Amino acid sequence: MKTYLCEYIWLDGYRPEANLRSKTKVLELEEAPSLDNLPLWSYDGSSTLQAEGNSSDCILRPVKIYRDASRQDGYLVMCEVLNVDGSPHFTNHRATYDDDTDFWFGFEQEYVITKRGAPLGFPKEGFPAPQGKYYCGIGNQNVVARDFVEEHLRLCLACGLNITGINAEVMLGQWEFQLLGKGAKSASDDLWVSRYLLFRLAETYGVDIELHPKPVKGDWNGSGMHTNFSNGTMRTIGGEAYFKSILDNLGDRHHEHIANYGSMNHERLTGLHETQSIDCFSYGVSDRGASIRIPVTTVENGWKGYLEDRRPASNACPYLVTSKILKAVPSETLVS
Repeated sequence: MKTYLCEYIWLDGYRPEANLRSKTKVLELEEAPSLDNLPLWSYDGSSTLQAEGNSSDCILRPVKIYRDASRQDGYLVMCEVLNVDGSPHFTNHRATYDDDTDFWFGFEQEYVITKRGAPLGFPKEGFPAPQGKYYCGIGNQNVVARDFVEEHLRLCLACGLNITGINAEVMLGQWEFQLLGKGAKSASDDLWVSRYLLFRLAETYGVDIELHPKPVKGDWNGSGMHTNFSNGTMRTIGGEAYFKSILDNLGDRHHEHIANYGSMNHERLTGLHETQSIDCFSYGVSDRGASIRIPVTTVENGWKGYLEDRRPASNACPYLVTSKILKAVPSETLVS
């Protein structure tokens, strides 16, 4: 038998966006933690806006496991929330749709590192120099907190997340990481765990992570969670007609998608700062001012590849985003 430290992670009942919660379970196991040997675990749902005090138990069901590089024999355990009868809790968006493991999702998670309510690098009064030199910038005048970002990258890679890149973003104190996952639910699990590591690391550095889509008002870029997606048909068969059918479906469902793509997104989707207006739907090749960007590589490869949904806000729930995209993509049986 060996002792393992298992950090059970879940989403609470706060709205419009849920918060991450976690607690540690110390387990004596004959083998390393897996979905086969990790037990269900209860918690006080009345303290997370998920139950009343007179019947407060909610149940955590492990759905994906990761190594925790910050602990010896540590594991991160992403969980779904269940009712005591085993049915999905009403806050459990992961359980509301059927998965499709043929889909690949590439999330571009933007965030702002703040301290005492202001982005790092901003003066106590006023603003820094206008945007221009901060994007992928180098030097103390143009970037802040690179050590924090590098450590987050190392933690993500060490626990098995498929982080494909990082970069400083357009606003000072704003960063982005890119995460590729296969399968809608698995990719969404990965993004939540990467956010968990981000928030936990911020505790060590004495900073905060801001996911508001427009953290600084005025002539400053907002923060999004651009979502690249493809299925096997898009990647290997493709065709302009098939991609056009996807784009048409996305346009027909635009308002439904916007309603599930994060709160306060209207402050970001204004038609400025590389966005389309929230009330409009558009698409275009290499167009970062469109709702959906068609990568030029997709067109040059004979309309085979992926699309980028630029509408999701940085605070969006990936389970909601991926579920809406899945329903908007026609099955491959429609491809002639």
